[in-house]
Amino acid sequence: MDAPVQLPFEETHPLRVAPRLRLLQARQSIHRVRTAVGHEAWLVTGHAEVRHLLDDDRLGRAHPDPDTAARTGESVLFGGPLGDFDTERADHARMRSLLRPHFSPRHLRALGARVETLTARLLDELADQGPPADLHAALAVPLPILVICELLGVPYEDRDQFRGWTADAANTRDRARSERGLAELFGYGQRLVARKREEPGDDVISRLCATEGVSDAEAAGMSMALLFAGHETTVVQIGLGTLMVLADRAQWQALVDDPGLVTNAVEEMLRARAKGGGGIPRYARTDLVIDGVTVRAGDLVLLDNGAANHDPAMFADPDRLDVTRPAGAHLTFGHGARYCLGAPLARIELSAVFSQLVARFPTLRLAVDVEDVRTRRDVVTGGLVELPVRW
Repeated sequence: MDAPVQLPFEETHPLRVAPRLRLLQARQSIHRVRTAVGHEAWLVTGHAEVRHLLDDDRLGRAHPDPDTAARTGESVLFGGPLGDFDTERADHARMRSLLRPHFSPRHLRALGARVETLTARLLDELADQGPPADLHAALAVPLPILVICELLGVPYEDRDQFRGWTADAANTRDRARSERGLAELFGYGQRLVARKREEPGDDVISRLCATEGVSDAEAAGMSMALLFAGHETTVVQIGLGTLMVLADRAQWQALVDDPGLVTNAVEEMLRARAKGGGGIPRYARTDLVIDGVTVRAGDLVLLDNGAANHDPAMFADPDRLDVTRPAGAHLTFGHGARYCLGAPLARIELSAVFSQLVARFPTLRLAVDVEDVRTRRDVVTGGLVELPVRW
């Protein structure tokens, strides 16, 4: 096999697959790479392989010797191994069993009406402000934060603090900064738990505190993980989804003309968003063979769901956004035992955003060339710096 290819791949356009990744993907589905911090790893880019491996017990997030494990970056949370190698499966199953009830259809139905109301309020403020505007700051950022704050029982007025800590924890370049951010976030979670034990409410943190056998530290850790995952990824998706449909006027007009396409369009945006070149980190728990290549126990394996979502073997003309494309089969939320618990909530928010946006701002358009829209490179989730629009 060829020498390792250096990550990250050079991107020439905010909405297109990196040319080097496309060349690699055309050759095979697994590739030797070198991460941004110089460690060797395997990058899996084929849809069939990524889908299978996402639910393969031979891969995990923990490593038997974390200090020697290869890393993708300097983030404490996402750059290297997590958890106890010996108890990882049981720990993961326990966490999901504790969190799953809070994302039940009953809870989410009740939240859906609130999401619609919050979206309408933010769009009222956007209309009052008038063009030009930054849709990232006006809608993509505040909506998911408002929603996750209400769900968890986190004070919205603390948003600047916890958003700063989550950004620091996810920083891929500065280990000390990531460690400080994670420590601050966990400390904040502990203070919230202590408050909820004294004054419980109708929210996830209060219900976790009332669950038998859940310690304060466990409740704080799970709550802060939900706080991060429950808002940051949706912030990114709203911004990039809007950019994608505005960059192709035919796609935007299709939604304006037929709002019934929004549900399908959301799935297409989820598929088309991630362009690959990173992926979900896993460590091989044993030797295994992936598409004819032997991976050794302890190796870092990056399951590139973004590249898999652009696999021509699975999706015709994969680099084209098509809001009429039959929905399904994308791997943005993962697959199998680790499928994202918050996926239904993300879909509720995205559907509310695009249903209301096309109805209220049918003439919405980009205020800059798509090539001039700036993206974030310093955090795991990526996303936009801003999204200038007019109408």
